[in-house]
Amino acid sequence: MALMFDNRFARDFPSLYSAQAPAGFDTPELLLLNEPLATQFGLAGQPQQLADWFGGKADLPGAQPLAQKYAGHQFGVYNPFLGDGRGLLLGEIKDNQGQFWDLHLKGAGPTPYARGGDGRAVLRSSIREFLASEALFHLGVPTTRALCLVAGELPVQRERVERGAMLTRAARSHIRFGHFEHCFHKGLVEELKGLKQYVVERHWPDLADQPDKLFFERVVHKTAQMIAYWQAYGFAHGVMNTDNFSILGDTFDFGPYGFLDDYQPGLICNHSDHSGRYAFDAQPSIALWNLNCLAMALSPLIASDDLVAALKQFQPALAGHYLKLMGKRLGLEKAGQDDVELINNLLAMLADEGQDYSLALRWLSQAQKGDSLIPCRDHYVDRARFDAWGQQYLKRLSEQDLTDEDRRQAMDGVNPLYVLRNYLAQNAIAASEQGDHSELRHLYQLLQNPFTQQPGMDDYAKRPPDWGKHLEVSCSS
Repeated sequence: MALMFDNRFARDFPSLYSAQAPAGFDTPELLLLNEPLATQFGLAGQPQQLADWFGGKADLPGAQPLAQKYAGHQFGVYNPFLGDGRGLLLGEIKDNQGQFWDLHLKGAGPTPYARGGDGRAVLRSSIREFLASEALFHLGVPTTRALCLVAGELPVQRERVERGAMLTRAARSHIRFGHFEHCFHKGLVEELKGLKQYVVERHWPDLADQPDKLFFERVVHKTAQMIAYWQAYGFAHGVMNTDNFSILGDTFDFGPYGFLDDYQPGLICNHSDHSGRYAFDAQPSIALWNLNCLAMALSPLIASDDLVAALKQFQPALAGHYLKLMGKRLGLEKAGQDDVELINNLLAMLADEGQDYSLALRWLSQAQKGDSLIPCRDHYVDRARFDAWGQQYLKRLSEQDLTDEDRRQAMDGVNPLYVLRNYLAQNAIAASEQGDHSELRHLYQLLQNPFTQQPGMDDYAKRPPDWGKHLEVSCSS
């Protein structure tokens, strides 16, 4: 069955892209295929046919490849020269539920927006993006998806010579904050209106006849929800430039990201981020900063008072989403403001002790109403402090009608046992670079079911070794 393309962006916005064919691999090799997503898209074909399509060797029927033009603030500085420097929007498809998706080929060769780059992606970074997007999806975090990963024979020069690869990203939309910024700064008011209308008609039809201010309010709330998930699940993005922010509030563009191992609120996962602008605990404030940039870009369409009013909704929306998520992780049926102190005290204790964030939350499901102590106390150095907190926690659990077993099952269903730790990704990458892709495929399978204990997988649920906690990741890709 062929993909069902409806390439509206190509039709409606000729001034916002450059048409271009991929510079394909001569001998593409399909390394990973997201089979459930391929089925959802009605995509069928032999592995070599898929490799040829998504390795740029053969034309994908119905596709209209193009490089999008946008701008953005990078580390706080406006850059008007951005765009898809090495990626191509292949087109827009409908899945078997009638939902629209963009397909985007990353690493397809230089475009007019490459700014001197080679337009390629390497196997290392492509593996990291594939695994991260799928890991987040299976945790329930709003995110773009990865359809497939294709490797080529092409050597690519980075800090060292690496193998080239292409990643096919599936996203509900590739419209970024930076698209609106480009239109605003270039005075392209009609394109600005058109982009807003395009997003509404494609994704939020309930806003079709509503005032434009509700569009921005929707973006504010979707962004707040995304950031709440990041903070609740310990995800550090690493490069929160406005061109890396999706208008729909989906996690977008995976570079030097990281998942928390030890709970370090100030974690800087990008070793190029010398000031800590994009540190883990700075993510909420940076998201609001980015929304302010978007508000400026939308000012020709929306009154300033309405923009300010929408921005003021960000913090309470974020706090509400975060409290709900953390309440679930702690087994609280209806978390309220009275639970904020309980959550904050736990996080402060985890930070002071250097406890593993994911495991510490997973262990709490062992608590039982009526007990005086929680079994996981043995993992803590300052047991008196943990016991004092535990008494408050047990008291809170006793106020619920939920049985211990029902609560345990609910908690284990939202607290992952398997997390995409940097060292696990690095092990898979190192093996793949030597031609052995078994660990990569194994890790991908594991991350599709992160909450359920799987036989023989105990090593993947352990704290990382010391060397695995200090891996440095850069924007090099």
